[in-house]
Amino acid sequence: MSYNEPAEHLRAVLYARVSTEEQAEEGYSLAAQLDVMRAYCDVQDMDIVEEIQDDGYSGTNTRRPGYQRLFDPEFRKQWDVLVVMKMDRIHRNSRNFMDMMDLLKKGHQQFVSTYDRIDTSTAIGRFTMDMIQRIAQLESEQTGERTYMGMREKAEEGAGILGFNAPFGYIFNDNGSLELVEDEADTVRDIYRMYMEQGMTMDIIAYNLNSRGTLTRKGNPWNKFNLRTVLHNPVYAGYLHWEEIVWKGDFPNIIEPEYFNRVQLEMASRIRNPKHRNPLLIEV
Repeated sequence: MSYNEPAEHLRAVLYARVSTEEQAEEGYSLAAQLDVMRAYCDVQDMDIVEEIQDDGYSGTNTRRPGYQRLFDPEFRKQWDVLVVMKMDRIHRNSRNFMDMMDLLKKGHQQFVSTYDRIDTSTAIGRFTMDMIQRIAQLESEQTGERTYMGMREKAEEGAGILGFNAPFGYIFNDNGSLELVEDEADTVRDIYRMYMEQGMTMDIIAYNLNSRGTLTRKGNPWNKFNLRTVLHNPVYAGYLHWEEIVWKGDFPNIIEPEYFNRVQLEMASRIRNPKHRNPLLIEV
């Protein structure tokens, strides 16, 4: 309970979350979670301050708009109890969860998981809560490992596009294949020419592009970081890659593979430390 102002009823904020993969799972929908939490608050005679939802966000990090709202300093003054249907709805990372619990403790606020029936005011409740959270993290990490191995296996077999956003210069067509965006493709060619043939630095290339009003797809200025991404990406030579694995893609290239390799060798030669000169080259 908050010690800022005495209240007749505890003020509850409800938090519901689904990730993209979980949206179809029975019992995990946002509506189902909220129904359970509302019923709990009714039985416990709690006043619901707000219902917060994160739709399509992973629980492995805190970069969720709803979660950020929960811990806004001004909004925190409005509630005493954070209610979730299940502990893994709020976090799937034990370190992040314990950090959250420290914040709640400092603010004299409580945490309730209706499904797990955890009472955070007792030692056994806190111990049980910690064990449940660690199991949730283990399951999440195992899922990540299986996904990684599956992606690597597909890459080794030279499978098609392995789930990424279309890079600058391309869009996905209705068949899921990459096709050229001609004006962006021209910009990519200019970037390669300015670097390789005119010997410009990243900063000078960025200045040239920005000064003539040529921005990124999202309308942001060019800088040495997004330019480096363009110059290092073998997709512009018509190849896909997963970590160190590179294979030929079925889509038009913007840069010739041989030219791409020359650029990679040139970029590597500009790195002072020889140990860091490990260019990703295409076998033409």
